[in-house]
Amino acid sequence: MIDKNEFLKNYNMEEQDFEGARISWEELEAIYENYQTIEGRLREIGKDFVDDYLYDIEKAGIHSYRYRVKEPGHLLEKIIRKRDEQYEKFKNIDCSNYHKYITDLIGIRVFFLYREDWIHFHKYITTVFENNPDIYVHNRIKDFDENEGHFYIAERPKVYRRTGDTRIYDDDLIEIRSDGIYRSLHYIIKYKGYYVEIQGRTLFEEGWSEIDHDIVYPYFKDDEMLKDFSTLLNRLSGMADEMSSYFRRMKQKKEEREEHTGDAVK
Repeated sequence: MIDKNEFLKNYNMEEQDFEGARISWEELEAIYENYQTIEGRLREIGKDFVDDYLYDIEKAGIHSYRYRVKEPGHLLEKIIRKRDEQYEKFKNIDCSNYHKYITDLIGIRVFFLYREDWIHFHKYITTVFENNPDIYVHNRIKDFDENEGHFYIAERPKVYRRTGDTRIYDDDLIEIRSDGIYRSLHYIIKYKGYYVEIQGRTLFEEGWSEIDHDIVYPYFKDDEMLKDFSTLLNRLSGMADEMSSYFRRMKQKKEEREEHTGDAVK
């Protein structure tokens, strides 16, 4: 059992936020209790996923990775927020089907040194998992595949890019979403009966994102001063990524010149 007032306080929510979700506290408690029974299983699935597909980071084309399962309180907070923001989409969520709606119960982050490295990982993940648009999930209940042995990409891969970023993504391969300050690749994989969300970021982007989530999102997203400072830090991380790419290009050009000079001497 969890205390409602304590929960609202811990997650910086008001009574009207809860009321806007139009879900009973008893249903949320039932989801909370059910989730605790599967949390250990989700950890095992997350470990299996990284062991099977990400442990060999060179093969996957990444710098590093980490994974987690969603904390039970954050699950309830997300359900309340989603029902408040998109009630029609989430109005039928309950303790028997929440795992069909919430696609990041298991979350994995993969990190790149350079933005351009996304293409290697994209080709890798869309090769090791079936990527068929005909089976992308649109209706969370009707389209849910109950076959736990069917592993596949459940939504079209997408990338969130900041307006003004260098255009490095191919919209024939991945859905591009712009105009925000959020930078991240997103893949939803159906794996062993549950969805696994993979987010791909550069190390600089991850640094900004962690600070933004610790200070601003979601509890102080209306604080103008904190948002301004977060935006500034986001711009700095973007500049750092651009400089990193320039460094690598300079190195490649230097190596090409040295190789050409060596061939000429021979």
